[in-house]
Amino acid sequence: MGCQSNSSSKNATEPTYAIADGAQDLDPKTIAADLIARFGPTAMDPRVSELIPGFDAPFYQAGLAGYSDAAMRIIARRHGCPICVTEALLDRTLLAGGKGFAKADLGDIHDNVPGGEEDHPLIGQIMGSEPSEMAAAAIKMIEQGKRSNKEYRGMVGRDLDDHDQLQTDGKDSFSGIDINLACPVKKIAKKSRGGHWLREPEGAIKILKAVREVLPDHIPLSVKMRRSFDDTDEMKANFLYLFDAAYDLGCSWVTVHGRTVEQKYVGPSRWDPLRALVDRNPDRLIFGSGDIWDVNQIFRMIGYTGLTGVSVARGCIGNPWIFKQARSILAGEDPQEPTISEQRAVLEEHFDLLLAVNASTRDPEYLTARNMRKFGIRFAAHHPEAAEVKKEFIHAKNLDDWRTALERWYV
Repeated sequence: MGCQSNSSSKNATEPTYAIADGAQDLDPKTIAADLIARFGPTAMDPRVSELIPGFDAPFYQAGLAGYSDAAMRIIARRHGCPICVTEALLDRTLLAGGKGFAKADLGDIHDNVPGGEEDHPLIGQIMGSEPSEMAAAAIKMIEQGKRSNKEYRGMVGRDLDDHDQLQTDGKDSFSGIDINLACPVKKIAKKSRGGHWLREPEGAIKILKAVREVLPDHIPLSVKMRRSFDDTDEMKANFLYLFDAAYDLGCSWVTVHGRTVEQKYVGPSRWDPLRALVDRNPDRLIFGSGDIWDVNQIFRMIGYTGLTGVSVARGCIGNPWIFKQARSILAGEDPQEPTISEQRAVLEEHFDLLLAVNASTRDPEYLTARNMRKFGIRFAAHHPEAAEVKKEFIHAKNLDDWRTALERWYV
């Protein structure tokens, strides 16, 4: 189940700038300096850092279906990403104890599998269609499955507002829960999930209310939305109604993507509606996303819109350096492109981490080599011989193939 589309797919537009008149003329260093003048060295609104200590920069890695596992998240963190989000996990999959739960790195984590202390703070993202199922799934995420699957399924449909019953010691748990009201994938529409709730905001409000009521007060609840279902006046009004309700129900912030649900991943996003949203709600914490393809766009989106921060999605696949570059800009330095040796080091590091994630599978090396293809073709974009490197990564089937590619192209 994927809610992110590969940018090379016919279903997605190739990287391009968002529609935002004058945004590309803005100077990222000046924007960063203004943020530091307002908020101190982190450039982050202190209200966010109070909610999640460690969220110390105005950007984060979005949840990316099929990509943002522990390996990708740890690579991002090692390059300066302050916080990551899991891919969107279906409530019913979580409650059934299926593979969706494992994708969030919950359950049994062997010593050789990454995650643990380095993979924090972490926000768990869930998506679903029934309020009590979403509430039970949120509890399971926070508790990291300390009860049986049967017990969690038994929570559905009954009162779950007793916070004292949560079975968690506070360690290795999620630092927040995010509700996905943004996914535009067609099969999600059939179940009234994701972005398709923007056509039925009352149903989404019931979900937000149910989840917020069962979470402990110290666990922030956030929401991911698109700027509207489509560009009709009715759907724009639905968005604002649901957006306001999220804060009224106790959500800490909303991340708004600059495309409509109907657009899916086709065509540029728009930043002007995000700027209007901030102008309308100057005191609310609001994050944005859409067409963040390089580090400059992180700061230009903030400078153009006035948003609290930016969610980096497809632009960080195969490009963890975007976070290091953002930290450099905050430090008043010029961002640097990765050298060939730095690229090789990260490719090797990512492979090793992913191999550890797959350690319990039947053929870890084969699965890792296969899964690394989608990362390799994006990493290849940084190489001077991008097309040839991409071709070799596509055909890599095992560790020897990967080593051969590295020895040929990354020396």
